[in-house]
Amino acid sequence: MLKKIVLLSMLFSTAAQAKFIHPMDFDGSEAQKQEVIEYIKGNVKKDYCEQLDMCQASNLRMMEQENLNAFKKATKAKNRKIMDQVIKDYCNSGLDMCSYSNILMMYEENNKADKEELSW
Repeated sequence: MLKKIVLLSMLFSTAAQAKFIHPMDFDGSEAQKQEVIEYIKGNVKKDYCEQLDMCQASNLRMMEQENLNAFKKATKAKNRKIMDQVIKDYCNSGLDMCSYSNILMMYEENNKADKEELSW
């Protein structure tokens, strides 16, 4: 019984500790694909089950898919400087808003703003 508990806790702690993969560093390997999926699942569960009271399976799957789609789109980003700054701001600043959906949204907004000029 104790072995089962230890094994389960190791399994869940591994999933919860999945590593963030920078979208522009994604190499398409099976190992990185699994890491991204585990990161997304853990992050969505934390957000919707621990921080919000919206822990229904349908919500979790929908948000996981949204984050996976955002990640895939973010892998095609061209401006490394903006992507790095967004990741720094949302993942490394203590804001705890490090979802691929947030990263993509802020990357697109900052990339757009970077190209705009003030005019009458």
